[in-house]
Amino acid sequence: MGKVLLINGSPHEKGCTYTALREMADALEKNGVDTEIFWIGVQPIAGCIACGRCGQAGKCVFDDGVNRVLERIDAYDGLVAGSPVYYAGPSGQICAFLDRLFYASKGRMAGKAAAAVVSCRRGGASAAFDRLNKYFSINNMVIASSQYWNQVHGNTPEEVRQDAEGLQTMRTLGQNMAWLIQCIKAGREKGILLPEYELKQWTNFIR
Repeated sequence: MGKVLLINGSPHEKGCTYTALREMADALEKNGVDTEIFWIGVQPIAGCIACGRCGQAGKCVFDDGVNRVLERIDAYDGLVAGSPVYYAGPSGQICAFLDRLFYASKGRMAGKAAAAVVSCRRGGASAAFDRLNKYFSINNMVIASSQYWNQVHGNTPEEVRQDAEGLQTMRTLGQNMAWLIQCIKAGREKGILLPEYELKQWTNFIR
């Protein structure tokens, strides 16, 4: 029925963020959607240097995991960004990764389902959640929601597994994203395609 890429932006491959993403992925798969969890790893990830090379080459000048995802992005019907909470924001690694991924995609994210997932010990989850959602809402994506903000709490995977409401939120999110992907696919089969967007206007406030 579709495929969703879940990006794990934690330096811990199988930590708290993974635990939340895995719960969501299981719900997606139970509802007929294939999933892939992509861990960005622990190597330094370069931020965007605004060189503009991706506009000509169709990929980022830094040849790393961003390009690995970018070259397959058309195969995914949905994208999930998962991150731990650091100082009330997402990890620096995932912000650098998503800055480059979305900028180099040049509109190819439009019409895909999207969701953010955050994991925190105690506070800052809603601020980090808001930051991640901004990638989707500026790229014409369709954001899937859940019964609560998409967050889990715990200092270890074992503690996250005790967060009954958080895990239920992940499962509901998986169900809703699967339903959303199915609706988008049904609409496409009936001839309902993406809107034809106007040429983008840029307004600079300092002249």
